[in-house]
Amino acid sequence: MIDMELKELAKHLDDEVRARCDGDKDLEGPEDGFTEVMLEYLARDGQVDTWELGYAKKPGRRGAPAFKINAWHIHSQGEDDSAPMVDLFVTLYEPDTEGELIPKARIAEHFQWARNFLEASLTGFGGRMHEMEESAPPYESVQTIYRRRGELETARIFLLTNGVAKQSEEVDSLLHGVKVKHFLWDLEKMRRLLGSGQERETIVIDLEGDYGGGVPCISRHDGTGEYTAYLSFFPATLLARIYGDYGPRLLEKNVRSYLQARGKVNKGIQTTIREAPQRFLAYNNGISATAETVEVSKDGTLRLLRDFQIVNGGQTTASIYHAVRKEKADISKVSVQVKVTVVHSEKQVAEFVPLISLYANSQNKVNTADFSANDVFHQKLESLSRTIWAPAADGMSRGTRWYYERARGSHLDDKARAGTPARQKSWLEEHPLTQKFTKTDVAKYEHAWDQLPHLVGKGAEKNFVEWTLRQSRAKAALPELDYFKKLVAKAILWRRAEKIVNGLKQGGYRANVVAYSLAWLSRETGSQLDLEAIWEKQGLSGNVEEAVRLIAREAFIYLTETAGGRNVTEWSKREECWEGFKSKKIVIPALARARRKAPVAPESESSGTKQGAREKLPWQELFNEIQKLRMEAWDSLSAWGKETGNLEPWQQTLCINFRAKLERGKKPKVPECETMLELFDAACGKGFIP
Repeated sequence: MIDMELKELAKHLDDEVRARCDGDKDLEGPEDGFTEVMLEYLARDGQVDTWELGYAKKPGRRGAPAFKINAWHIHSQGEDDSAPMVDLFVTLYEPDTEGELIPKARIAEHFQWARNFLEASLTGFGGRMHEMEESAPPYESVQTIYRRRGELETARIFLLTNGVAKQSEEVDSLLHGVKVKHFLWDLEKMRRLLGSGQERETIVIDLEGDYGGGVPCISRHDGTGEYTAYLSFFPATLLARIYGDYGPRLLEKNVRSYLQARGKVNKGIQTTIREAPQRFLAYNNGISATAETVEVSKDGTLRLLRDFQIVNGGQTTASIYHAVRKEKADISKVSVQVKVTVVHSEKQVAEFVPLISLYANSQNKVNTADFSANDVFHQKLESLSRTIWAPAADGMSRGTRWYYERARGSHLDDKARAGTPARQKSWLEEHPLTQKFTKTDVAKYEHAWDQLPHLVGKGAEKNFVEWTLRQSRAKAALPELDYFKKLVAKAILWRRAEKIVNGLKQGGYRANVVAYSLAWLSRETGSQLDLEAIWEKQGLSGNVEEAVRLIAREAFIYLTETAGGRNVTEWSKREECWEGFKSKKIVIPALARARRKAPVAPESESSGTKQGAREKLPWQELFNEIQKLRMEAWDSLSAWGKETGNLEPWQQTLCINFRAKLERGKKPKVPECETMLELFDAACGKGFIP
């Protein structure tokens, strides 16, 4: 018997799929829509990075087994395209069924179809891969898996369904040397994800069952019942295997540990492993971790850890793994101290875990304020989204709101709180699912427009962390009405760009193509595209759409042709990839630019006021304004000034010299920034278009 809460969730997912399919005619059908909706939820939770839709299904015949996949992705577990892992997604979606029970046989069948596809890809479809149509959806995935078959260590198969699955009995297996792991996401698990309880797929480390045996440990209770600490010494080989199986998912619970692991491999750790492995335990501070529960045998052997998370020592873990994978180092003599803390009260976990990390010896300085201050930003953004009405599409339409979902599942909760079915329907009309956006969406939109598409390519969660740090370091102001409108305009731009890219049917890498296209557009317009016009129209002009279409064609060609045999998705994450694309010459239609306020005459009182305000701005804010403008804008300003006579020769030279200074990487001081920005503003007031 399915309870009412699950039925309501099933209906909500159906509504999301319909909204997605109605707004995107390029989706192949409801299964594609459901796959996208589910994967976006999982990406926000850090379960997956990104994906490529690629529906492929073939019935079994003539001895060839049946297969099916709906999406795929190959990603690296390191910063250097090393240790690739393949994710395959297979969907079982039946709309308007209110979350029916799914027999074990159907679950097993879908997992088997995905395994069959993986096996066929690893073997090049029995030598017949060349017979596949290059335009066929699975071609890119098959080709990539086959090309990198010798490097693959792990494959993850995700079954996504809107039903309630009976207990699955799928066990991890080995396929042509690749470890295959299975993950089932059904309606019940989605309820836990969206609710206030379990928020992540629990990592269970079964040392005896999966890793050849337990590890001796000693335990100590704190005396109050608040927590228990377990101290052990893990062989580095064991730690490397665990990281190889789960990668950055071991670091999800605390962002500090991710920040440690994302940095460059620690040279000191590498040197110790290579030259004095027996001293590693003496030199290294070890790892601090948490677990929901642990199992310890009577003789003091640590057998199992449930919800194992590394909260300090991410760099140590990643460096050991790197030493094995890239350096082929012998780590048989290396041991690592591991302290595991089990917090007994669920209510205290959220408070306790960050403090463990905060007070541990961290190799990356991250101020506590970096994250707490950012919470205020999101609270303010949430408040704005509940009060600001978007312009109606026409005179007869009701206004709508863009709903910022700060807390996971709040859109569904707020709809339920509306009351009767009629009131819920009315609430949904005012807060349509197509106008819902999340924290990771904000980071994606902002980083693309800030010309950092390589960070967007790192995936929702990692990109959000990077954006959070940039916000904190820049001491970003709290959002106000103008910021909210421009943010929504960027959301409209991104979502429309996705549809444009879908329509080009280029064969994949949509998220990367969109990010690079919008970053290039931002650079080309000096970040001065008329976002206010997009907000007012709640859509794009014909010229902007055509510009995105032209840029996207070039972005796809660039990304695929310059990858040089590398994984295109991993290549797009590198700054050098963006450096190569941003200077590419692409002819696009003329676009309306945002109006810059023209400065008033120097002798006026208000000019003095503006000058005073500029002088009060910190250097970083002034320099950020400079960076938003293209380098070429200063050459254009000089040429315009000469042609129109609006700039004196010395001012023209000033523009050229300023551009040269920026190109050399020199940072102008406050007075110079103020002078150049005032000159630029004055020119815009006289008709200069950057």
